[in-house]
Amino acid sequence: MASGDVAALGTVVSVWAHPDDEAYLCGGLMAAAADAGSRVVCVTATRGELGVTDPVRWPPDRLAEIREAELAECLEILGVQEHRWLGFRDGGCAAVPLGHGVEAVTAVLRAVRPDTVVTFSADGQTGHPDHIAVHHWCRTAVRRTGIGTLHVVANTADWLDEYQTPLNQLGALVGDPPTAWTEPLSVELVLSDDLLARKLAALAAQASQTEAFRAAVGEEFYRRAFSIERFGILAV
Repeated sequence: MASGDVAALGTVVSVWAHPDDEAYLCGGLMAAAADAGSRVVCVTATRGELGVTDPVRWPPDRLAEIREAELAECLEILGVQEHRWLGFRDGGCAAVPLGHGVEAVTAVLRAVRPDTVVTFSADGQTGHPDHIAVHHWCRTAVRRTGIGTLHVVANTADWLDEYQTPLNQLGALVGDPPTAWTEPLSVELVLSDDLLARKLAALAAQASQTEAFRAAVGEEFYRRAFSIERFGILAV
């Protein structure tokens, strides 16, 4: 899919667990959709207050505030003008009753009436329980409301073969290993130089989460690993 074809997705609601999930997994897609004149609404379940990487530079008692500001800068770079917080606790999404999480997502769907809903796959990409919970909230909300088509991040077998081991060695993956997507892709967006530069700038804006990881894997790996965004339609 060329970036210009992203307009066919219509209004996009993008739902994630923590600030920085959106930039890693669909920063290019959101930027391309916004460039095409589509309405893009980014939704974040938590403020990521447990994501402490350097307690001196980013004190734990201020991390939620810091990550709010980082996400605002990130979305400005991507051209996304609408954002909603769901207000759940970082690390606590799996303990939220399913109905409460579904209700929060449903409220957004009813308010925005998107054509496309984008979120994690069932394995949460990294196995994080918050990611997996958000997937189930979105899938259930789309099924119950009939609003939008659900597209989930699709890690292909080739992508996992290349990147799973180094990501696991760096501690980026938790829980069960991610599952390869074997169905047809609904979106395979190869980021242009401009889109990739904006995505990398948006990620850099969230320095409290991305700086150490980017340094650890190296610039070439970092650019290559996140230069293509793939999604598949999930039957709900």
